[in-house]
Amino acid sequence: MNQGTVCLLAGPRRVSWTMLLGGVLSGSLVALPLVFLVLRATQTGWEKMWALISSIEVAVLLGNTVILALSATFLCALIGVGAAWLVERTDLPGRRVWIVLLALPVALPDFVVGYAWVSLFPSFHGFPAAVFIMTSTLYPLVFLPVAARLRTLDPLLGEIGQSLGLSPFKNFLRVTLPQIRGAVLGGCLLVALGLLAEYGAFEVVRYQTFTTAIFTEFTLGFDTPGACAESLVLVALGLLILAAQQRAKGLGLEVRSGPGARRHPARHSLGRGTFPVFFLLFLLSALSLCLPLSSVVYWLLQGSSSTLPQASIFSALFNTTKYSASAAAMATILAIAVARFSVRRRSLAGALLEKLAYLPQAVPGVVIGLCLVFFAINTMPFLYQSPFLLAIAYTILFFPLAVVAVRAVTVQASPRLEEAAMSLGVRRPSVFWRVTVPIVFPGLAASFALVFLSASTELTATLLLHPTGAQTLATEFWRYTSEVSYGAAAPYAALIVIISVLPAVVVGKKTEIWPRSDS
Repeated sequence: MNQGTVCLLAGPRRVSWTMLLGGVLSGSLVALPLVFLVLRATQTGWEKMWALISSIEVAVLLGNTVILALSATFLCALIGVGAAWLVERTDLPGRRVWIVLLALPVALPDFVVGYAWVSLFPSFHGFPAAVFIMTSTLYPLVFLPVAARLRTLDPLLGEIGQSLGLSPFKNFLRVTLPQIRGAVLGGCLLVALGLLAEYGAFEVVRYQTFTTAIFTEFTLGFDTPGACAESLVLVALGLLILAAQQRAKGLGLEVRSGPGARRHPARHSLGRGTFPVFFLLFLLSALSLCLPLSSVVYWLLQGSSSTLPQASIFSALFNTTKYSASAAAMATILAIAVARFSVRRRSLAGALLEKLAYLPQAVPGVVIGLCLVFFAINTMPFLYQSPFLLAIAYTILFFPLAVVAVRAVTVQASPRLEEAAMSLGVRRPSVFWRVTVPIVFPGLAASFALVFLSASTELTATLLLHPTGAQTLATEFWRYTSEVSYGAAAPYAALIVIISVLPAVVVGKKTEIWPRSDS
């Protein structure tokens, strides 16, 4: 390897002051909620805080949250792995259609699914309802990575196991499962993180977890110390799961048994099991996708009936678009600094900054919203209930999505191109806009779209931080749902679903998520 190649791979060690400033700003912004949460706990007093954390109420909430997380995660793993194996390793008819139908439920907001079920079945409450709703919406987080992993596995090891007389089930357990365990564990950990962050669905089905208790204590009881104590426990759980997720990324590495092009595995014949499998997948899709959408359509046709004053759906849509677009722009700009710093500056500081950028994955929206409320009231009262503070909350919450999207293309932007442009007399800012941006633009667009769509359907932080009198689609939907005005809430639910589902379909057709052939 010659010296030029080494330089190309390593990249320049120098970083510009703007890159450094952006990295420091983004790191400070991401760490702000946790720092302020610890400061609040310190002001309250650690003895009092420990007494609150070790209380019976926190123990009950911890039990509820852990039991729900274990139950739903196990079911998501069972459904996700089973469905992935059926569509990728059997001769299931209509495979491409099934992949779309099985993946789309993850695009439906959990609180909309909860509204759909409770509006049709008012007695649908408690632990079974919470497990059912979270399983039906989150199992694609296991299904998608496992299906992608199965699609790329070398089939030779499975064929060897089959030649040794292993049944398809034993072959899967002994040969295939060890190779896909990284995808399974990664998906399960994403499910667990999603469960910790959820509020709306649990509130609808009346199942108390940390998120519902924190929100209630702050908004109704004004119990700041209690909310802080429960937030600390919830953040600790999230950090444990995030650490486990990072560890799981290195598991299940692919083993190639020989050189040459990758071969597609032979598909198992379902035979007489085709109809039962077809029926089970149809039932799964009907419960997780068709019924929630049908419920929204039903209430749309029923029309609105509410004693609450009517609000303009166009105003809510405009506010949602404005706040989400502002957050998407800020998150993307800050993600550029983090991605370039971590890629170009391969050092401990760059690695720590990148790890810090993923921290919001472990911090639910209710905690971030609560911390920003405390921060604004105690330090900058003029920011409280301002559009800027809400956009900051969205930026922090979905910053990991922006970093992932931008970093994926930043590694493709060779620093040698920038050096060549500067050697021709082009100034550094012009080099960035004329050379770097065109290369990384797909990642920037993906970052903006991911953060915009996620912020458009965010509920908990929006309820805590939205400006007075400026409603969004999520807050208006929640206002009508809380008053059991299901018909009035339906138009907002329909728009939220459209915002969530349609982009997922469009993006899926242009990626590996929806395969274009059955080969």
